Formats: sequence, C-alpha cells, structure tokens
Amino acid sequence: MREQPLAVQSSAPAAGRPQSAVVGIAVSDNFEVVFDADAESRKVRNLRQAAGIAVVIGGTDRGDERTVQYEGVADEPEGVELERLQELYFEVFPDGRERREWPGITYIRARPTWVRYTDFNQDPPAVVEFDRAALGLSDVRTDPRAA
Repeated sequence: MREQPLAVQSSAPAAGRPQSAVVGIAVSDNFEVVFDADAESRKVRNLRQAAGIAVVIGGTDRGDERTVQYEGVADEPEGVELERLQELYFEVFPDGRERREWPGITYIRARPTWVRYTDFNQDPPAVVEFDRAALGLSDVRTDPRAA
C-alpha cells in the first residue's frame, strides 16, 4: 500500500450519490489511510455526514496489476492522533507542511473494516481478503453510520 502515493477515495452523503476523488495518501502500520483535503470539499462534507469510505490503491501503472480495495470508517483526528498522522503524511508529502497552514485544510483518517489485495502479476493470481479480525482491529466499528 505504501508504494502508491495516490489513491481513489469514494464516499457518499447520508442520502445522495457517491463521489470519488484522487487523493495523496500515507499509510500507517495499522493500515490507517490519511490524506488532507479542503474542509469545504464534497469528500469532507460527505464523510462528515456518513463516515463510510472506500479507497482503491494501485492498478494504474501499465504492467503492474496489483490493487488494494479498502473499506472503512473515516474521521478527522485531533490532538496527539492528528500530530502522529500529520508526521506520517509529511514523510510522503513534504509540501503538506505548507498546506497545513491553508485556511480550511483538514486531515481525514480512514480505518479499515475490510481489505482485499489482488496481484494479477503472478499466475495463478493472488487474492487475499482481510476483515477486522485478520487486521487485528477490534476497535473499528463495522457499521460506518455508527461512527
């Protein structure tokens, strides 16, 4: 997941149509995905209404058919958690330190509830799924509406 600095993030408001956007991401050891965004963007408004998030990582480089499909719950961390995730993000995107000062910038953290890794570069292809238990994440709610 860390080999790819970009991902497609998808969300939907509580009652509305889905929206997707390309975002720059950093990934923690606990499979948290973090990105920055304008607080007035559709993605942030959607996630504030309904915390369910989907992310697709990889699959865009010709000849590299590895992808991660990721479903989870998003939030806007604060305090020590925010500082930890910002530092992780700034390791991947040093220019994020400057964006941090922009009015209205916020940070979104996604925590996984389900992950599927596929690798069609090999024969036979590898397909591996991880649920919360397999990821060792008992504290993430399974119902994103409950977040």
